[in-house]
Amino acid sequence: MERAGTWEGQVAMAAEMALSHRAPREVLSEADLEEVAQRKLPTKPSLRSYLRKIRCSASTAKSLLFQFLPFLHWLPRYPVKEWLLGDITSGFSVGIMHLPQGLAYALLAGLPPVTGLYSSFYPVFLYFFFGTSRHNSVGPFAVISVMIGSVTESLVPSENFLEFINGTNVTMVNEERRDAARVELVATITVLTGIFQVALGLLQFGFVVTYLSDPLVRGYTTAASVHVLVSQLKNVFGVSLGEHSGPLSMFMTFIEICQKLPETNVGTLVTAIIAMVAIFIVKELNHKFAAKLPMPIPIELITIIISTGISYGVNLNAKFGISVVGNIPSGLKPPVVPNFSYFGQVVGNAFAIAVVGYAICISLGKIFALKHGYKVDSNQELIALGFCNFLGGFFQCFAISCSMSRSLVQESTGGNSQVAGVIASLVILVTIVKIGELFRDLPKAILAAIIIINLKGMFKQFKDLHTLWKSNQVDLMVWIVTFVATLLLNLDIGLGVSVAFGLLTIIFRTQLPHYSILGRISDTDIYRDVAEYQMAQEVPGVKIFRSSSTLYFANVELYAEALKKKSGINVDRLIEKKKKALKKLKKQQKKAEKEKAKREKDAEDRLNGPGVAVIELSGAEDNVPHKPTLCSLGLPQPSFHAVILDFSPVSFMDTVSIKILKNIFRDFHEIEVDVFIAGCPVPVLAQLERSNFFSSAITKHSFFPSVHDAVVHICAERHQAPVDLSTRM
Repeated sequence: MERAGTWEGQVAMAAEMALSHRAPREVLSEADLEEVAQRKLPTKPSLRSYLRKIRCSASTAKSLLFQFLPFLHWLPRYPVKEWLLGDITSGFSVGIMHLPQGLAYALLAGLPPVTGLYSSFYPVFLYFFFGTSRHNSVGPFAVISVMIGSVTESLVPSENFLEFINGTNVTMVNEERRDAARVELVATITVLTGIFQVALGLLQFGFVVTYLSDPLVRGYTTAASVHVLVSQLKNVFGVSLGEHSGPLSMFMTFIEICQKLPETNVGTLVTAIIAMVAIFIVKELNHKFAAKLPMPIPIELITIIISTGISYGVNLNAKFGISVVGNIPSGLKPPVVPNFSYFGQVVGNAFAIAVVGYAICISLGKIFALKHGYKVDSNQELIALGFCNFLGGFFQCFAISCSMSRSLVQESTGGNSQVAGVIASLVILVTIVKIGELFRDLPKAILAAIIIINLKGMFKQFKDLHTLWKSNQVDLMVWIVTFVATLLLNLDIGLGVSVAFGLLTIIFRTQLPHYSILGRISDTDIYRDVAEYQMAQEVPGVKIFRSSSTLYFANVELYAEALKKKSGINVDRLIEKKKKALKKLKKQQKKAEKEKAKREKDAEDRLNGPGVAVIELSGAEDNVPHKPTLCSLGLPQPSFHAVILDFSPVSFMDTVSIKILKNIFRDFHEIEVDVFIAGCPVPVLAQLERSNFFSSAITKHSFFPSVHDAVVHICAERHQAPVDLSTRM
């Protein structure tokens, strides 16, 4: 009786807490809500409606044309007076940057310098027609170039082109044959990269880049910049190296450089150091006085012109052995069909280049779009990059992306639209046709210096380690694992390992979410974690359980275990005790029945009549036992009578999680605790319906639109029926 009195007091208190802040409406379960709100049943679209949607019409054709060729939409509205001068200035500035970077990044890709000029012309010009970003400067990019370089060195090594000189035992690499083979290979990679990008864009797979988180991309590009730095040390020190590929290739290259330091060409080293110092100082001045300068000082172009002039005048190659670029053919070449036999060997590399190139491009595009108030279409950007690469591959271009340094210059010098890219491509066209051949005496050390100094921005990403340590240590792990994997396993395998690790962190986070017991904040209908909020008080007799993650096969058993642990009782042990007690009771009942039958028989034998037996039977009928309860079995009872599962974070459920949810209802019902679900999204409710979750034991009357609705329902029901509570006790 004392226990029943305590329960009645708790129920009254709970009812008072819940009812003190009732919404001015009737409490509705999901079953009631469906009836009141007249929920529509999900309907499958008919074939006729689908065909009507895809039916070709003049407006549909026009919309598709404008979607795939965005310049048709914005070019007729181009404000000539406001934008043209800025675009011309910006285009000329970016074009001047394209020239040295194109030559340098071709060297990084292991290709003849002229391919860098082609890659700075064709894709940049094509982006005008297909691109949606006004400020992205597409073209050669260091990370993509070094990814291509690793493939060329692996599949077309210089050792395959060694030839004996004039019948002697001395061998020398036939650079002309090697370069032709590498250009053919890279053209194939570029075309295949374009095919991947266009296909993904047409299939609306622009979201694929979401699997490359920002820490992953930054860790990857930082590691790639280390690869770039190591690959250019041979041009800084003027030593010849063997070509290494595969895992640990960067370390093998670095070790070989250290071994050959005594063979350093002093002239090459001095040239590289002077160039790096000059470029670094002027770039810092450009950054410091950016607001005062009409356009950045083109120090890279100035360095190339001066060094080419000095090299030609002094004959650095002959006198000091300083390696130079060599012949740069003038004019444009006709398109060439790629070698399809390479497809099987480079398909993985092409896909990696396609994804990384797009990730960098869309990241920059969204930054500028947000800053200047326009929209970048992620799928169209994928198609634009794809066409630039696909068509460029036929003209001996290598795969391109966006350069942050060029894009920032394009924005800061007044660029307003893709017209700036056309102007930049025309600058490169003039260079290819007329003046490219003048750079044949350009020292390779100058190009190496340009590449290394341009890595400064990516090396600044090491600051991410300090920031991520303070903000998110899981993202820090992603950054570090990506960086280390890319350094050790090379760029292609490193990217795969990085993406796999990034996905594992997502699974890890969903498997170990934050579990909490919620309490009500006084005089509100808000429920918060009682461990984090002092004013959050548990509703007496009710446990409100919440997980910060959705439910699926990988974490649902952990969810069930956490629920039982947070409830404060050992549910499984209590069920086991109940089963044992019921088994014992059953044995006692059988024994009692046998004894009773024996007594009846003895009485019948003694009295030789049925009277006594009849009386005893009628008495037995009056004493038929009710269904055993924990109390009647002498077992401890839970301190609560209801559990509410807050399903607001649950976005989907699979068959395994639905099965475990049924088990949760069954187990708590065994220990005389009712289970309710609150805040279940309609798509999840539909999944439960399709999986035949509901039955006579579990109905939609156990589901409520909010936690507060469920609490009010439970407390009102208990408050109105205290007799049920006492009988249960």
